[in-house]
Amino acid sequence: MAVPPIERPPYQARLNFPWLLDTLLGLLVVAALPLAVLAVPNTLSVVAGLLPGDLDQAGLMRTHGLALPALMLTVPLAAVALRRLPVAHLLLGGLVLVALSDVAGGYAGSEFVVGVVRVLRGVGAGVVLPVTLAAVWDRAPVLRGLWVGVFGLSLLTAQALALWPLDEVTSWKVTLQPYPMVTGVALALAAVHLAVWTAAGRPATAVPGEEDRRRLLWAAAPAAAIAALAIGTASEGWRAVPVLGLAAVAVAGLLVLASIGSAEGRTPAYTMVAVGVVLLPSAAQVTLVEMGGLGGPGLRGLWLPYAVAGVLAIAAAVAVRLFARGAGRWLAPLGLLAVVVGLCSVRLVVPSADGLVLAVPFSLLAAGAAVAVTAALRESGIGAAVFGLSLCCTGVLTGFLLGTGVQMTMLDGVRTAQELVDGFVGALHWWALIGGFLVVAVIVLASVMARRPGKVRAGEASVPCAGVLAPADVLLVRAPAEEPRAGEAVASVAAKAGFQTGDDAEERTKAADPVPAVPSPAQSPEDDASS
Repeated sequence: MAVPPIERPPYQARLNFPWLLDTLLGLLVVAALPLAVLAVPNTLSVVAGLLPGDLDQAGLMRTHGLALPALMLTVPLAAVALRRLPVAHLLLGGLVLVALSDVAGGYAGSEFVVGVVRVLRGVGAGVVLPVTLAAVWDRAPVLRGLWVGVFGLSLLTAQALALWPLDEVTSWKVTLQPYPMVTGVALALAAVHLAVWTAAGRPATAVPGEEDRRRLLWAAAPAAAIAALAIGTASEGWRAVPVLGLAAVAVAGLLVLASIGSAEGRTPAYTMVAVGVVLLPSAAQVTLVEMGGLGGPGLRGLWLPYAVAGVLAIAAAVAVRLFARGAGRWLAPLGLLAVVVGLCSVRLVVPSADGLVLAVPFSLLAAGAAVAVTAALRESGIGAAVFGLSLCCTGVLTGFLLGTGVQMTMLDGVRTAQELVDGFVGALHWWALIGGFLVVAVIVLASVMARRPGKVRAGEASVPCAGVLAPADVLLVRAPAEEPRAGEAVASVAAKAGFQTGDDAEERTKAADPVPAVPSPAQSPEDDASS
């Protein structure tokens, strides 16, 4: 039978200003990703002394924490919306929501308004995260590495960035609008990006396939359950044991979700679950322990190790994206092992009055996470990537629940200031130990599950014809010179089916031996025509 010719998207022939579009996307990643992750920390307790006496402080702190549940619920839904709405429009809309939350934060005067502002910010941040990843997916290779490096750095520094504007403030509302100038810059960049994207011919963006969209909707259900239970723990005053039990069940549920689907999507899912559960909760606890009041160098002493870790994380992610071709299977666990070593170093060097020493655990955590995520994404498509991102965001809340349970256990019954400090440090050390064992368990689980065949998606048959045949029904012969390449036929069929493939998978397809499939004699001409 005739093999269908390869079809190329029409936008490739009329794409204008690619360098300008890539530059704007790089600037947007640097400006918008930290803003999105900055919605996670709950810092209202730091300015509790500035709250008006007629406001319920405990209630305000609970509503201030609604941003993270809103974010983790929005991420999978925004990824699904990529199929219907252009990426440039979604990106601008997400940053508009973040800007509106900044504006509304200046008028907050009640628990209800604070809750609305924080939910609005969480929804905007939840749109920005998957949309920026989809926007850079098929652009210059360095952009995907930049996205992962900035994302890892944002998780590492989110707590410090949230605390920085609160130094010597006179209004508690600063917690609701920490960086309005940066928000304005990101919004302006998104508007210019929309104009350039339109002038460049509205280039298409990678979107999740049908099977990936179903998995994303499945991911939203446990995210909603974990969010509701987390809010309940804060409202009902749960004890340490139920909180730890809930966190353990949540981690197990995330790993079960990560095990569903195709084999190529498991590695990024497992990797991003581990990064979400461990990185931000660990960095937040280290930042709080190293504050000046607890004997550490304070925020000013932490910026240099943060900068060192950020440079290494971005450089490592870009290097893996550009040069580590075909090395994802061993680089992903190697990066997670670096995270484990970073958690071990936290037990050794924290607390420390010398802030520069903290460059060791910070660099291992951020660079290890960046290497692991970048390597895992090399082996996957955009659908698996945004699915892993949604699990990562849910994992952040799960990690906070786990860390909170450990803190409640260590701080139970403290009476003096010294016992309080010792309890915080002890909780951090126990958390680092638990987090290290959890990451090791994820590495082992990922290694075992990678050997098991995943579910084959519709349209991804191994035969480059319209029909679907079992491998035993295919006779492979050498192709004549005028016949199309089998790899091109597979790419054409996959493109028609609407599925996205990773870079390495595409290269392996193009390198396939030119041997088209010939139907076996058992297959009738009528069956072939009906295919």
